[in-house]
Amino acid sequence: MTAAPSLPTAPRFVLHRTQSAAGNFPDDVRRGLTAQRKSLPPRWFYDELGSALFDTICFLPEYYVTRAETEVLTANAAEIVDAFGSHSRLVELGSGTARKTRILFDVITARQRELEYAPVDVDESMLEKAARDLLNDYEGLRIAAICSDFSRPSIPLAQLPLTRGRTIVLFLGSTIGNLEPDQAVAMFRDLRAALRPGDAVLLGADLRKDRPTLEAAYDDALGVTAAFNLNVLQRINRELGGHFALDQFAHRAFYDETHGRIEMHLDSRRAQTVRIDALDLDIAFEEGESIHTESSYKHDDETIAALASASGFTVSRSWTDSRRWFADFLLTAS
Repeated sequence: MTAAPSLPTAPRFVLHRTQSAAGNFPDDVRRGLTAQRKSLPPRWFYDELGSALFDTICFLPEYYVTRAETEVLTANAAEIVDAFGSHSRLVELGSGTARKTRILFDVITARQRELEYAPVDVDESMLEKAARDLLNDYEGLRIAAICSDFSRPSIPLAQLPLTRGRTIVLFLGSTIGNLEPDQAVAMFRDLRAALRPGDAVLLGADLRKDRPTLEAAYDDALGVTAAFNLNVLQRINRELGGHFALDQFAHRAFYDETHGRIEMHLDSRRAQTVRIDALDLDIAFEEGESIHTESSYKHDDETIAALASASGFTVSRSWTDSRRWFADFLLTAS
């Protein structure tokens, strides 16, 4: 058996920053709130407060997604790592706290001394905090963090040096659901262009299920998801001199069976005009008019196979939780 080469001597943590490929916050706010149907991209949920609120959502009883994927990874970690192959580099898109990723780290680091990990996230403070915790807990870990969005994954991945091992991209949770179908194909085609044949993606996908379960997950009784949704308006207030009165907007989430997606909106409780100083902009709202803040598409084997086929991947394996509410798919670059 040939031993894999040791990693070169380097700092255990480096942080790269890249320019967003998908527009900046002021431009997206101006474009989204002046459109005929008002909307804001969901990536702007994740400032420091938004990330903390989402971390809290993951513990709510209604939000089954994190528990279901944790079950998938815990029950199948050894088999999943076997499918990765030896001495692979892990890249994680939308890494957050990397809580679920630790399940894989535990198995990998029990088998090999060193591991390269490249988390990609828009929240620099989250990257730094997660890195401190991970480096403290995993002696052989080296982290090359990249502060970037991942709408075009080839841009952050270009920050990484070539590796002789296999690259495995982790895209866990249900983030794929936030993309319109054509956006998902475009993103995965861009990702495929940055990978070599045989590299792979471990893709988490929330599966289709009954309406009550889905809607409760996005409208919890404690109101944390509502606060998470409203925080995007508070972010406009903080960063752009907005004058949104949060109590004049209501969180709304519902399942659209025709499109197979949850939609989240912020509905204006009355006719009003909101000033955004930094944009020199006044936004008029009618009573009941909404800002569409998120779509979360739900998937099945057929939709994931279609995504893979359209973007240069094949579905090699999949694993589900005991209720078949969530699945992790291994997509191999053709």
